[in-house]
Amino acid sequence: MSEGNLIKVGSPYVPDELKDTVTLTSLDHAIDALGELLSPVISPVANLARSNSVWPLTFGTSCCAIEMMCVGMSAFDISRFGSEVFRATPRQADMILTAGTITRKMAPALITLYEQMPEPKYVIAMGACTITGGMFNDSYSVVQGVDRIIPVDVYLPGCPPRPEAILDALLKLQQKIRTENYHERKKRTYNQRAVRYVDYDTGRLVDDLVEEARQEADAVLAGGATIALKSEEKQAEASEKKD
Repeated sequence: MSEGNLIKVGSPYVPDELKDTVTLTSLDHAIDALGELLSPVISPVANLARSNSVWPLTFGTSCCAIEMMCVGMSAFDISRFGSEVFRATPRQADMILTAGTITRKMAPALITLYEQMPEPKYVIAMGACTITGGMFNDSYSVVQGVDRIIPVDVYLPGCPPRPEAILDALLKLQQKIRTENYHERKKRTYNQRAVRYVDYDTGRLVDDLVEEARQEADAVLAGGATIALKSEEKQAEASEKKD
């Protein structure tokens, strides 16, 4: 994903599509500044609580979802780690476990679910098909890595990973949550929008594709300018030799 999809400002942010209906007051900025001041004190306590109550979103698209269901059963009992509450709505979830293949037709729905989750939110990419496309590598219909469309915190390889591997990935995510600074994380919050357009041919955000095209065009123009300059220098040398 391009750097354009990350917010690098410390103040509260309102997407362009919502600026006509949402207004930030001085109180919002004051609360944000107070949070930044107290973050070193509050973060360790809040992170400990959040890491032990990571609620996953109920989301499964292929065979990896069977292993995700299995980890909730008594043989493995994910409730020992505080993550047994699989939520049916992204508004109440902290984490998406992308269990299975993400097709290009599914990509817009996954992006919508991710953006509907409240911050802070996390993603575990589960299975080879999710991470790199797996057996569907170079397929016309499969996203070649879920990290092309949403940020990923923990990668869990395998085809499919066993329930023990899911628990290990959850423990790694909990450790990451315990050691992060929430205010510093906010500075690199995913740039959410009320409307986001996705290219169905690639499963990638249109903004990313436009940015790549702009960079390629700039590179071509810069290369053309260099060639033109060299051509002018050669002509000048040739004219000097004639003289």
